[in-house]
Amino acid sequence: MLSDATFSIVGCDLATGDLGVAVATCRPAVGSRVPFVEPGVGAVAAQAVPNRKLGPWILDAIGRGTGVEAAVEGALARDPERESRQVLALDARGRGAGYTGSAPQEWKGHHVGSGFVAGGNILAGAHVVAAIAEAFTQTPGELVDRLLAALAAGDAAGGDRRGKQSAAVLVRRPGLDPYVDLRVDDHPDPVAELARIFRVYDAAILHPQGLHVPA
Repeated sequence: MLSDATFSIVGCDLATGDLGVAVATCRPAVGSRVPFVEPGVGAVAAQAVPNRKLGPWILDAIGRGTGVEAAVEGALARDPERESRQVLALDARGRGAGYTGSAPQEWKGHHVGSGFVAGGNILAGAHVVAAIAEAFTQTPGELVDRLLAALAAGDAAGGDRRGKQSAAVLVRRPGLDPYVDLRVDDHPDPVAELARIFRVYDAAILHPQGLHVPA
């Protein structure tokens, strides 16, 4: 099974209803495996040895009224390889939960903050997640700006200690969905390339009148 030595963040903006995930790893095409977002419901990053059923299971439970912590625990209870998983989850009201199994290699861990959850495995150290959290909380702008700033901070702090290959950002907004769904599947500097592609996309699609200045 392909293992993602990954750093990621799930976040929300209560004012706009935006929910999103930003993620980077040393493996190709991480955007096809890790992020799951349902407008008005929640966002999930399911990583380490990814189980693509976890994201839908968790979002379905949240959508039916289950609290985010119980939704994560309930999904993992159905997974016989839960110790190989890492899950970051957030509901539409900004309540978060995280799980890091015993099997992923060090450094591994997660941090639940106000309106976000950050985490990773096989990282350069705990300071990577600390940098992600600080950038997210200190960066102004829309949720996508904050997610990309957080990803860049994690990358600058050492990120995945095995290297770089892919990155992705997925943001969904009620009534305007998908809002942002961008991937870099194979690149020597995927986080920087993702930011470049977003600037192109933002200028052409989201804010062609120049009303948005990305952070």
